[in-house]
Amino acid sequence: MQIQAGASLIPSTAANERTTAPSASRRPLFVGLVTAAVLVYSADQLTKAWASANLEPGQPREVVGTLLQLNLTRNSGAAFSIGTGATWFLTLIASAVVLFILITVRRLGSRGWALALGLLLGGSLGNLTDRMFRSPGPGRGHVVDFLQLPNFPVFNIGDSAIVSAAVLIALLAFRGINVDGTRSVDHTPKHEAPEKSPKHSEGSVNDA
Repeated sequence: MQIQAGASLIPSTAANERTTAPSASRRPLFVGLVTAAVLVYSADQLTKAWASANLEPGQPREVVGTLLQLNLTRNSGAAFSIGTGATWFLTLIASAVVLFILITVRRLGSRGWALALGLLLGGSLGNLTDRMFRSPGPGRGHVVDFLQLPNFPVFNIGDSAIVSAAVLIALLAFRGINVDGTRSVDHTPKHEAPEKSPKHSEGSVNDA
């Protein structure tokens, strides 16, 4: 086999940098996602443990008058008591959401998406933990809810994180920001859009 004259046997430094730069730039995003997920999960489980040990069902405790009360309930449905009675199905959905996040994180390239997926992961894992380890049994466990606002279903920290993630994801989608950090063509700012080369009509040179 012949080697073309002038060709280097050692890959150039620039090529190596192009190969390693994406993984290096994603590392802080992974750390941010995991940090957000751990904080949400820890706060969710700790507050649920406190509520279960210190509150009685049907005996709300006022925190800020009637604006915010602590009211312990056991929820067999989704966030904000939606879909009660479909516990097994909701357990499967929560598991699918966690799996989707773990697959999607490999394409992560946006701080906004890192925060959104971290909130979603922490909240989903918090409620999934309840469904797997609380009574009446694995996969059928009832989620602990204890935060109550006026004219609003009782919820928990995990529910709040899930809803916050949904709002943030909707905002990112509206702005055209993809998971990998790229921006959709329709949402690219004008100053970042590639300039089009001017087209000369036939005979324009001779028309002067």
